[in-house]
Amino acid sequence: MPEATVENVPAENAIVVGVDGSEASVSALRWAVREARAVHAKIVAVHAWEPTGPMLAPYAPPSARPTVTEQRVRAAGLLADTLREALGPRIDGDVPAADVHAVVTQGPPVRVLLRHARGAHLLVLGRRAHGAFGLPPIGPVGRECLLHATVPVVAVPAPEPSPATSRGGPLLGDAGDGQDGYDVRALVARVTAPVRG
Repeated sequence: MPEATVENVPAENAIVVGVDGSEASVSALRWAVREARAVHAKIVAVHAWEPTGPMLAPYAPPSARPTVTEQRVRAAGLLADTLREALGPRIDGDVPAADVHAVVTQGPPVRVLLRHARGAHLLVLGRRAHGAFGLPPIGPVGRECLLHATVPVVAVPAPEPSPATSRGGPLLGDAGDGQDGYDVRALVARVTAPVRG
C-alpha cells in the first residue's frame, strides 16, 4: 500500500483530474496527460472519499467495520491502481514524476474537486460514453462541477465497450529503449488532509 503523507498541491499551472477508479476516469487521466504535455502543465490527480457509515448488519462485531484510517488507505490504493492503469508502471521523460501529483482528500467529491481546481488550467472529469436508460452521460458530480467550477471543465468520455479491446493499455511506459522512467508508486504516496468547512 502507498505511504500516506500530507501534501498541499498548488493548482497554478496544473490540470486537475477527478479520479474514481472508473474507465471514464482512466480516460480522463490519459487525456489530461496529453494536454499537460501540450501546455507544459503538471497533473494533479484527485480522489475524494467519504467515510462510510455502518454497512454491516447491526450484530456485526465492531472489529469487522473498517476504520477511517483503513478507508483512507483503501482510497489511496484506488488512486494508485488507477494511476498505474492509466499511465503504466513507469512514467517516461515527457512527463517527469515531479509533474504528476496524487492527492487523496476526505470530503464530498464536488467540494473536493472544486477546491483543488481553483486557479488551475482545467478540471478534467470522466463521463460515460452514452447515457443509459435515458440518463445523461455525465453523472451528478460532473454536473455540479460544470455548474460551479471557476475554471474550464472537460468531460472525457469512457471508451466505447468492445469485446475485442481491453481498457486501452497504459499511455506511458517503458518504451524498451533502455531509458528508465519513474516508478508510479512514488507518485501515489502523497495524501492530503480532510476537507473542513
